Amino acid sequence: MTTTTVITKAAALRIAQAARVLADVNAGAFAAKLGDSLGLPITEEKLAKVTVADLKLILSGEETVEPDVDSASIKLAVRHLWGHSAEEENLPPVAAYKEGDLLGSLRVAVASNTEENLDGHFGSCPRFLVYQVGRDEIRLIDIRATNLTDEAEDKNIARANLIKDCQIVYVQSIGGPAAAKAVRANIHPVKAPEGGKANVALQRLQAVLDAPPPWLARILGVEAKSLSRFADVEDE
Repeated sequence: MTTTTVITKAAALRIAQAARVLADVNAGAFAAKLGDSLGLPITEEKLAKVTVADLKLILSGEETVEPDVDSASIKLAVRHLWGHSAEEENLPPVAAYKEGDLLGSLRVAVASNTEENLDGHFGSCPRFLVYQVGRDEIRLIDIRATNLTDEAEDKNIARANLIKDCQIVYVQSIGGPAAAKAVRANIHPVKAPEGGKANVALQRLQAVLDAPPPWLARILGVEAKSLSRFADVEDE
C-alpha cells in the first residue's frame, strides 16, 4: 500500500497543523490514532467530521499526548483538521511604538489561539500578542508567530526567548516545567483559566499599576501596596 492510499496530501497537512497546536503531542502517534478512529484512507472529508469530543477521545492515550492539553488548544486543533486555519483570521492591527512612548509601562505577552483573545496554552498557542501596558493606554505593538519554535530542541525555552523582552505572559494554561523556564527568562507567567478578550485581562492589570500587589511591585521595582483590594488579579 502506498502512502497516497493511506492519507491524502491535504489531509496530512491538516493533521500536521493540528499536531503543532497540541502541547507535547507525538505527531506520528496522533496520525495513527486518527487512522484507527476514522479508517483508512484518511481524507479531508473524514477530518471535517471530527468533533471536539472525538479528538479528546483520540488524545486519551499516553503515547499520543500529555494529559495537560487544554480545551482551547483542542478546539483550535479541530479547526485545523477541518481546514480552517486561524493563522491570519481576524488578527488585530499593530500600532507603532518606540521605546519611551509610554513611561512606566510594562511589556506583556498574551498566549492567543484566535483573534485578540487570551485563549492559548504557553506550549501550543500559534502566536503571542505583545502589548505595551501603561497607566493610560494599552497598545498592541507586535504579533509573534510561534511556528519556528517548534523546531527547537526545547520548545518551551524557544518560546520564552521569543518573548524575552516581555515582563509578563498571560496564558490560559501552562505546565510547571514551562512556567519554570519562563521565570528563568525573567518572564512572570499569569494564568487566566477563564480566558476571554486580551484587553479585559490587561485592563485589570492596568487598574493596579498605581497600587500594585507584591508580585507586580517586584516587576515594576516599586514598593508593594496592600493586597486586600487587588486579590482578583493575583496569578495562581
